[in-house]
Amino acid sequence: MTVNILAVGDVCGKTGIDFLYQNLPTIKKFNNIAFTVVNGENANVVGITPAQAENIFSAGADVITLGNHTWARWEIKDYLDSNKRILRPANFALCCPGIGHGVYKTPFGDIAVISLMGRFMLDSNTDNPFYVADEILSSLDTKMVLVDMHAEATSEKAAMGFYLDGRVSAVWGTHTHVQTSDGCILPNGTGFITDIGMTGPAISVLGIDPRQSVDKFLGEPPRRYESAEGPGKMECAVFTLDTETGRCLKVEAMRIQ
Repeated sequence: MTVNILAVGDVCGKTGIDFLYQNLPTIKKFNNIAFTVVNGENANVVGITPAQAENIFSAGADVITLGNHTWARWEIKDYLDSNKRILRPANFALCCPGIGHGVYKTPFGDIAVISLMGRFMLDSNTDNPFYVADEILSSLDTKMVLVDMHAEATSEKAAMGFYLDGRVSAVWGTHTHVQTSDGCILPNGTGFITDIGMTGPAISVLGIDPRQSVDKFLGEPPRRYESAEGPGKMECAVFTLDTETGRCLKVEAMRIQ
């Protein structure tokens, strides 16, 4: 038996949440999606609130993953402790609220989801995500394992893909808000794409108002990020998995505008 898994790129701002809410049900139906993972760490442009997480779940997400902006909205900490379907990076310190991986029962078998964060150019004092992945995998007894690798460097994301090849079903990158065209099946059967992209304002600089981004590069003093206005887009990837072996059979990146 095969199932289609949908991974949705970083939801950015109100435009991203609204576009997700309006389009995700149709996308899931058209692509026969059985399980959906959404990265929500930019739902508030920087960070996410409990209300925004609930909106993403209402849109049709089964699991929300986060990243380096997890703690930007401190009110999320209690929500992380109470809701096991939202995952902060597993390589945060053990004392941090919430969990970094979970196993979820579905009609076609258990699915494990692991949230990891890279260390290159991300100043979050995290543990080594490669060793943390090893530790988590040693405790799992499920064929289908999905990994969101939230990282700045394409090399770190690609290295994680090869490191986990044959041990997990799929590894996808998030964080850069730019979808890559390298979706593939790695030699030992793991589906991989360096970055699945962003769900947010289509006319923007990584979701941010273009004028603000230009001003920053011209030397203007920094100010709080503002989400761009205008039409939205959704970038994502579909992974087709064999439920018996956990191996990935197909990877397809998509952009909906």
